[in-house]
Amino acid sequence: MTLRSVCIVFYVWFSVSLIAQPKSTTHTLVSEKSAMQLRAGWMMQSSCKVDEPGELLSTPRFQATGWYSVSVPTTVVGALVKLKVYPDPEFGVNLRKFPGMNYPIGENFSNFPMHQDSPFMVPWWFRKEFTLPESYKGKTVWLDFGGINYRANIFLNGKQVATYDDVAGAWRTYEFNITDVALIGKPNVLAVEVFSPTDRSLAITFVDWNPAPPDKEMGIFRDVEVRTSGPVAVRYPAVVSKLDADGMAHLTVTGLLKNSTNQSLKGTLKGQIDTTEFSQEVQLGPHEEKDMMFDPSQVSQLNISHPRLWWPAQMGKPELYALKLNFEAEGQTSDRVETKFGIREITSELNDHGKRLFSVNGKKILIRGGGWATDMMLRENSRRLHDEFNYVQDMGLNTIRLEGKLETKDFFDLADERGILIMAGWCCCDHWEHWSEWTPEDHKIAEQSLKDQIYRLRSHPSLLVWLNGSDNPPPADVEQTYLKVEKELLWPNPVISSATGKPTAVSGQSGVKMSGPYEYVAPGYWMQDALGSNHPQDCNAGGCGGGYGFNSETSPGPAVPPIESIKAMLPKEHWWPIDDTWNYHAGGGAFKDIHVFTDALNARYGGTNSLEDYTFKSQAQAYEGIRAMFEAYSRNKYTSGGVIQWMLNNGWPSLIWHLYDYYLRPGGGYFGAKVAMQPVDPVYGYDDRSIYVINSRYEDAKALHITTKVLNLDMTEKFSNLSTIDVPADGVTKIVSLPDIPDLSPTYFVSLRISDASGKLIGSNFYWLSTKAETLDWSHSNWYTTPTASYADFTALAGLPKIKLKIAERSEQNGENETTHVMLENPTNGLAFFVRLKVDKGQGGEEILPVVWQDNYISLLPGEKREVTATYRVSNLGGAKPSVEVHGWNVQ
Repeated sequence: MTLRSVCIVFYVWFSVSLIAQPKSTTHTLVSEKSAMQLRAGWMMQSSCKVDEPGELLSTPRFQATGWYSVSVPTTVVGALVKLKVYPDPEFGVNLRKFPGMNYPIGENFSNFPMHQDSPFMVPWWFRKEFTLPESYKGKTVWLDFGGINYRANIFLNGKQVATYDDVAGAWRTYEFNITDVALIGKPNVLAVEVFSPTDRSLAITFVDWNPAPPDKEMGIFRDVEVRTSGPVAVRYPAVVSKLDADGMAHLTVTGLLKNSTNQSLKGTLKGQIDTTEFSQEVQLGPHEEKDMMFDPSQVSQLNISHPRLWWPAQMGKPELYALKLNFEAEGQTSDRVETKFGIREITSELNDHGKRLFSVNGKKILIRGGGWATDMMLRENSRRLHDEFNYVQDMGLNTIRLEGKLETKDFFDLADERGILIMAGWCCCDHWEHWSEWTPEDHKIAEQSLKDQIYRLRSHPSLLVWLNGSDNPPPADVEQTYLKVEKELLWPNPVISSATGKPTAVSGQSGVKMSGPYEYVAPGYWMQDALGSNHPQDCNAGGCGGGYGFNSETSPGPAVPPIESIKAMLPKEHWWPIDDTWNYHAGGGAFKDIHVFTDALNARYGGTNSLEDYTFKSQAQAYEGIRAMFEAYSRNKYTSGGVIQWMLNNGWPSLIWHLYDYYLRPGGGYFGAKVAMQPVDPVYGYDDRSIYVINSRYEDAKALHITTKVLNLDMTEKFSNLSTIDVPADGVTKIVSLPDIPDLSPTYFVSLRISDASGKLIGSNFYWLSTKAETLDWSHSNWYTTPTASYADFTALAGLPKIKLKIAERSEQNGENETTHVMLENPTNGLAFFVRLKVDKGQGGEEILPVVWQDNYISLLPGEKREVTATYRVSNLGGAKPSVEVHGWNVQ
């Protein structure tokens, strides 16, 4: 199909669109504040509707009549969705109705060419008018693009600033000296012609966790800024810390200098950390860019005794310092920059089994994290970002993994401030790992992409590690290029060749594994598979994901959200039974439906016959699986180095791989994770039927009292043990092994409580178990699951007597937040099992989200009283009075 044919299809489709196209253009006056962002007032249009060249489009003579009024950052489809040109892509199967959605359902669009009649086969124009203040006169003016996907021609004031060949690569950043083109005190016009990626582009990939929009994320997806400097600009300030055993920190300070002139220049680069100052003389050649470094062996002020260290949140306080760098020439400041940094040193080593362990400031840390899913249309939302970090901290996670989605500065700043570690690296399953097909240009784009991202990230203390590959390590020549860049740019953290256990001839063993599972497995799987003992085969082939080593991504499978989320994402006629509309919100590849999870649910808990029944039982099964996974890795530290739950969140409404869903509604998996990562966690061992206490604090826990009770379905006590123990800092202590107990009911319970020396309850756990052995079919393990040979039987839970709880609630406001206290009492002789709490916007109203619950999906023993709290924004009440709603397995 010709370009003209594509444009004809475009005209026909858009002739029935619902938008009234704007006719006005917004002018922006750029100020001299630190963030000179060009966000509002952009206009966007398909090249099918634009005949004029960029030289004309980038002048005031051109009137963008009929163009779409958009803000940047945005993708093309993201902007059209916001303007309601397209229907809500997250609801039902609406996304498949978009033009250009011709690729096979469940496949990775990155590896398919766009259909020839897609409106995104052609470039789209972005146009912005703005005025620079008079104070810019006499200065060097820079135009920065934080991210363009995938190629672009850039024009300013009738002149081409950059070409299609200059701007290529989604993960590159661009800075252009526009001093000779920019107009001071007059209107400037910027026009950017953006081209979508192809199936052979080093672009942005959604693998199998959500579908990709039809534009393949084409657009200006990061900030556009204008800023000034003198003749020399200072960029990418960073501090690299080395610690010694004597409490000294040795700081290397670095920054990039850019000479914007065609003359040699001399000057002084000055730095300051707190009250400590240092400087050095610099000479730059014409248009030279040079990385400068202050070496602590030569600058004594950079050797600091007993500094305030940056720690991950669970280990201490994430202390931050400020670094200031400025370049002076002829007695005047040419440019100054400031950044925050943390004094810390992250190292890694291979243990006796060849598995990778990480340490922060000389102390080992068990990595417990989740894989980040960026928004399906790359939309930025600062409030949502803070809410998601709140959830990460509330669960007790200490790490987020980014697979190829290298987030915004706000994301990394928040990680620094909160003490959350970040694993970063490239993505799998597309041209990024199709090395045999790379052209010389691909090698260049990959190298420059890495340089740009290392420059961006190296100053952030939250960065734990960089992965040069994901599902495969790069070949020797590519890996050597990557390692050279990382060394030259002083990357301060460990580097791993890939997320897999595949060794390379360049860097050797990775010390990590990516061997699954990703599909449902029975809870006992995680503890029974010790050191891969059930898998004599090569673990790189999969099926060796038990709780040992460092698992860079794994999961107990689907995460069916609570009923409210199902109703929000699916049309009513598709709520029940499960059908292809459900499946469209599952995953791709091997995960196109959730039948493995559903088969297990029906076998273990009894057949489900309604949406309410299915979604509620799903919370229980997710709770079991997530808890078992995290507790297995915690119990086995430091035979295990850590685990990344695949995934943390979703980029669109999904049935798989999350700890909280797209609507920020925490379900069973969230609270299974939270209980597994409580600072002092009493744990049941599915493999040996023993009780353990895991201390995640970095201080000894002394004189703990742990009560173990085994209870029948009717709450008859069948076993009881009270132990007083000490657990070392960051340690694990075995308490007691459960004996063979006669006359257990088919479903029975293990209740664990820990109190400190003063009698205060500091940890608890509650397990439901089956007398029917749950066995695994190890011989048929594959890369994504180990089948269950015989299931546990929890059908007896249906016979629990109905319970009417006593409920009292009160709410109090504290600044912008409100906290609702819920007092629950079980006045009966039966068990109140798996009780779910909600706070609604008035009685019968919508659930308030996001919300941080102290605990949820809880079980109350006979006569037990418990108070739990929920914290949320006052503004989310919408003026209503908070109302508590209580449901449960057997709660009236």
